[in-house]
Amino acid sequence: MIKGDVAEEIATLKQQPGQDILIGGSGDLVNTLMGHDLIDEYRLMVSPVVVGSGKRLFGEGSATKTLKLMETKTFGSGVVVLSYEPAGDGR
Repeated sequence: MIKGDVAEEIATLKQQPGQDILIGGSGDLVNTLMGHDLIDEYRLMVSPVVVGSGKRLFGEGSATKTLKLMETKTFGSGVVVLSYEPAGDGR
């Protein structure tokens, strides 16, 4: 469990040996970590369904980040997984 400053705790975890840290379904946490440049890879799953409403992944006021496409995977269901890494251009 993380207690205290989330960004500080994640930065500490990232410096330790071990497996990758995966975030599933938490836009608020993604936005917090993105604001502190703590995300090394973004994996976005696009489903072939139009809902018409819902919570945005990247919230209002989020800093602009330029991403570089690293890999795509397409599944028979029509779901596409797009893997990006930060482009490192400072934006």
